[in-house]
Amino acid sequence: MKKVFKRLLAGLIIAAVLLCSLWFLQRLLSPKYANEIIEGRLISEYYDNAGGNDVIFVSDCECYENISPIKLWEDYGITSYIRGSSQQLIWQSYYLLEETLKYETPKLVVFNVLSMKYNEPQNEAYNRMTLDGMKWSSSKWNSIKASMTDEESAITYLFPILRYHSRWSELSAEDFEYLFSAKKSFHQGYLMRVDVRPVEDYPTVTPLADYNFGDNAWYYLEKITQLCKDNNIPLVLMKAPSISPVWYDEWDSQIKEYAQKNDLLYINFLERLDEVGIDWNTDTYDNGLHLNLSGAEKLSEYFGKILQEKYSLPDHRSDPEMSARWQKYVDFYNEMRDDQYRELEEYGYLKSYGARAPK
Repeated sequence: MKKVFKRLLAGLIIAAVLLCSLWFLQRLLSPKYANEIIEGRLISEYYDNAGGNDVIFVSDCECYENISPIKLWEDYGITSYIRGSSQQLIWQSYYLLEETLKYETPKLVVFNVLSMKYNEPQNEAYNRMTLDGMKWSSSKWNSIKASMTDEESAITYLFPILRYHSRWSELSAEDFEYLFSAKKSFHQGYLMRVDVRPVEDYPTVTPLADYNFGDNAWYYLEKITQLCKDNNIPLVLMKAPSISPVWYDEWDSQIKEYAQKNDLLYINFLERLDEVGIDWNTDTYDNGLHLNLSGAEKLSEYFGKILQEKYSLPDHRSDPEMSARWQKYVDFYNEMRDDQYRELEEYGYLKSYGARAPK
């Protein structure tokens, strides 16, 4: 009996050592997204800030680079978070929202509609930047299954080391520096850029053979709408003010019709550029694809007033506990803003960003 017990104990110890080694290697070899393609950390950072958010934004870069939750707080006392990631597909937005509702119940959900243009899985690199950062849950597993391209395998999401084992030759100092912790770069899901690159040329509007959104895209928009209804959360649809990629009038008409049918507020900010005050000479850092800090704060000031008045969102600035929590976010926001301006003055560009992923 003692021999059996000793063998069992030895087996358990060996298994524990192997599992710990596997976990360590997986942590080491997985991308850290610390100084390059930092958008890969957007999804995972939410878990440190979950709870207490009255507004949840879900979408792609048209939210996380164009809306400033800190500005919404400073001007209106609105608490919010952006659950966004690069080229976030609509089914990924749905499953992220589903997951978010397990952590908190917001008073309002905002979805940016650009991803309706995608009806099928697109790209593993972007999938990874959304899915790897999610904590394990049924929402993550279902999002993986919905997102995988034909070349991908589900087992590499279960065991990322199978995907990243070849990174041995690419390891850098940041892989060790951020082995057990992540660099903080975002502001309630907002990615800040203060540099300016004005619009020089407007994109050519290429006619499409078919302007109809795909069945899969419509299916997940309906699921987002129903999820909000089931939880008594108003849903707002928005189209961010970006000049590229092109947002076709035919697409806009379909969203307007859907919003009217489902009694949803839909705002196409491309139709309100003058009201918002967007100036394409000063309010974009990449020729109109996304807004910089100046543009994001203008949009947030304008949008925040609409959301607060229409949905009676509370002003939490009189709440001492909430104010203390958000003051830390404000301080970090101001610190990063000042650091970026110093970098621009010293180098002429934002050195801290390094190489960026295409949007």
